[in-house]
Amino acid sequence: MEKSSRIIRYSLFACAFTLCLSCFVPVCMSSSCEECHRGIESISEEPSMKGLSCSFCHKGDPDAPTKEGAHEDMWANPSDYRVAKHTCGQCHGQILERSQKSLHATSAGIISATRYTWAAQNTRSALYANYEVRDDDGVIPKEKGALPGLKTLPSFDPNKPDGMENSPADDYLREECLRCHIYSYGAERPGDYRASGCAACHMPYADDGIYRGADKAIGKHGPVARPRFHRITRLIPPEQCIHCHNRGGRTGVSFIGTMESDGYGSPWSTRPGQKGGEKLHGKYYNHLSPDVHYEKGLYCIDCHTEQDCHGDGNIYGKKEEAVEIECQDCHGTPDAQSILKTSWGNPMKSLKQVEGKIVLTSVTGKEYVVPQVKDVIKRGPASARSAMGLSSHMKRLECYACHCRWAPQCYGCHAQQDCGEPSHDWLRYRVARDPSRAGKAIFREQDCFKWRETRSYLRWEEPALGINSEGKVAPFIPGCQVIFTQIGPDGKVRAHNKVFTTYDGLYGIATNPIQPHTVSRKARTCESCHANPKALGLGSGIYDSRANGLALPFELEQIVTIDGKQLQATSHDGARPFNRKELMKMRRVDICAACHKYMEDPSFWKDVERQNGLAPDDKIHSQILGDLLKSSVGGNKDR
Repeated sequence: MEKSSRIIRYSLFACAFTLCLSCFVPVCMSSSCEECHRGIESISEEPSMKGLSCSFCHKGDPDAPTKEGAHEDMWANPSDYRVAKHTCGQCHGQILERSQKSLHATSAGIISATRYTWAAQNTRSALYANYEVRDDDGVIPKEKGALPGLKTLPSFDPNKPDGMENSPADDYLREECLRCHIYSYGAERPGDYRASGCAACHMPYADDGIYRGADKAIGKHGPVARPRFHRITRLIPPEQCIHCHNRGGRTGVSFIGTMESDGYGSPWSTRPGQKGGEKLHGKYYNHLSPDVHYEKGLYCIDCHTEQDCHGDGNIYGKKEEAVEIECQDCHGTPDAQSILKTSWGNPMKSLKQVEGKIVLTSVTGKEYVVPQVKDVIKRGPASARSAMGLSSHMKRLECYACHCRWAPQCYGCHAQQDCGEPSHDWLRYRVARDPSRAGKAIFREQDCFKWRETRSYLRWEEPALGINSEGKVAPFIPGCQVIFTQIGPDGKVRAHNKVFTTYDGLYGIATNPIQPHTVSRKARTCESCHANPKALGLGSGIYDSRANGLALPFELEQIVTIDGKQLQATSHDGARPFNRKELMKMRRVDICAACHKYMEDPSFWKDVERQNGLAPDDKIHSQILGDLLKSSVGGNKDR
């Protein structure tokens, strides 16, 4: 203690400089900042960062005699994109540049999907981002969906005619949806506390925004949110991802097995009038089955690669274009083990082969043996062998079409815009004294109008299925089924429960393909797909849209007619509901369930297998069925 005190006192008079080997910048090994910030954690244990002075990142004046002087021109968040090129970018310039083109920064998918379904653009492709972005490196692989650039999202003026450059959709995005991009600090409420820029991911926050470290100068209570510790990390826990991934597809909250309640919030607490559940992201939550990967202890970044998160340097408009990881990258195919590479051909450093088995080493250091599809087909349960042994299943279905037994479904997003009440814009901010804090909610400009949202109803049971943009069967969930009401500046109703029509003539209440991130070892039953009208996109036949004030000739769960006519829009190019031929085939396959439902009885199926053999593919399956039919009529050809 005495030695460390001498070092701190000495730092008031002189700095001991060293050289940061990765950046080649001079750094101060100790700082007078520690006179006040006693106990503060080292920003990192990485040798190249551990010795960085406070002022190298945060600026300010460490030798000033007062707190105000020391904090003059200081950057509270040196990783904010408005200043990061001077800090993080000095060593990680390429990563910073890539991340500023990524979907985390542009929100291009959210924007293009909304504008398409609101009839604000005549394409599903991305045209706009949160802020203008260009790709000037000369490499734009259009075959992968890469774009040369995106324009800044327009604003909305209710005093001008609605059109492609003046749509209420843009106001809706700016006031409601676009809080989760990494130029922004987000909603800054329980469950949503985080920083902007690189620290949005790499500096974890608690759900309550309270600092857990030992810095004596930082309080453990109060309205100002702080990270858990003054520590940059690569070990990003799922809870940090959930601070953003809790709306839209809800993949973050789904991953841990939660979905918001239908508005009430249960149960009660032991205190009068107080709910018992924890309110996060502005909602109370039901607890459902978590994803098997989460149950095992895996983190999001055990699957999602550095390229998935930071981007590959190209500008993409949809997540399916930007994400390189697929189930088979780890679990292999019916014919081969994992080749330890992503679907884009990049090595998966976390995977290795050990004594014939595929082993994943988590970011936590724990090792997991990864089950391989080919082994399950050979030695797995009878039900799995049968389903996964069908070549049509393996060629046409995403793995999660069967293995995600539930998905969040929010039907009927009723959105009301009040053009007589100004509100805040998530893309425009007042000039802040500290530019690194400019993305905080308190600095938002009042350039938008007030929006209020509600929904018709929520579901989580087995979702509908359809064809995704890769041509495979995948779960489909409501992708913002907007029913729009607008109150003009004069207080008069301009639109009431309006459903837009897209440029290609579809109802603009979207239902989209998704990877729900609710994977379970136990798959959906055959009947849940082949004998379930809702799974086929035909709806449940229960909800009456017209009686609920909607001018729709179908229920909100129905995305296609029995004749294969698409009703609801999908905002992903190539994605669609089943066509007539596919619907007829899937319904016909329901006959299979008459036999295969007995798979629940292992002893019965063992007897069948012993007498008739195993049916690992379609050809042998048909042959066995033929033999069974012949034997059932005693070989009498006249019958």
